Amino acid sequence: MCIEVGQALSWWTADPVSLPAVALSSMLYGRGLSLLWRSAGVGSGIRRSEALSFYAGQVSLLIALVSPIDRLSDVLFSAHMTQHEILLVVAPPLLVLGKPLVALVWALGPKGRSALLGWLDSPGLNRLWRRVSAPVSILLIHGLVLWLWHIPSWFEAALRNEWIHALQHASFLSTAVVFWWGVTRGRYGRGGYGMASAFVFATAMHTSILGALLTVAARLWYPLYAVRGQPWSIDVIEDQRLAGLIMWVPAGLLLAVLALALFAAWLGESARRVKLAERRRAAGATRAIGTSVTLCDASTHPDLGDSRR
Repeated sequence: MCIEVGQALSWWTADPVSLPAVALSSMLYGRGLSLLWRSAGVGSGIRRSEALSFYAGQVSLLIALVSPIDRLSDVLFSAHMTQHEILLVVAPPLLVLGKPLVALVWALGPKGRSALLGWLDSPGLNRLWRRVSAPVSILLIHGLVLWLWHIPSWFEAALRNEWIHALQHASFLSTAVVFWWGVTRGRYGRGGYGMASAFVFATAMHTSILGALLTVAARLWYPLYAVRGQPWSIDVIEDQRLAGLIMWVPAGLLLAVLALALFAAWLGESARRVKLAERRRAAGATRAIGTSVTLCDASTHPDLGDSRR
């Protein structure tokens, strides 16, 4: 017996954590956005495209955690991998591009805004954040979290226990958000997009290796799927291969595209800086020529120089 499409489409999850979290964060973002745009004008601080990006990220979280994908992930490893790739590769960059911290600061009102900014500006927290969000650090942390959770004993523990499963999802999402913040809005700024593209390419490489290992594996990595898939006569090896391909090809391709986008942004920023430097040199040369002409005129026509004085 196979899982019927109609039956699977009815498997929506009323998650008591995910739904309130997405609803609350969406409302706070909307409030902050409204106050910001009312004060500074529509598109100021957060562009319309950035706001759309944030809400697209929220929708992708609902697809991963509330839609039938969540229930199917208990039975199909391929569905579970799809869920994880949304949490790792799709939702985080969309959320980060939406500048959620800016909206949150505005949503809290003047007093809350002052308290939050004061807390965020504390030396200890700044030091910790700089260390954690440094590209090399977050690349290693993000990669370590991904590989550790795919150890069979860890992965099956998450399948058996909802709290461990929630911890797994939270660690995927949080490290991915910090990773994407570090490579797009980190301390290196736009000039660091070249370095950021290298880190995203590195992430694409190690995730593709993990996906390839799952795809070519001759044995089942997670035997619990054989037990859970038995009532539906699921070919668990084929399902595992499909899961590996999902991590290897679409996710790897998306990461590669994002890395190329960052590289293109770096080239554009480099070209902009070269043009700016050329304009400054040209302006400096023009001023120098103007000064020389003035001095020359003053020395050639002393009475003209006296009149200027």
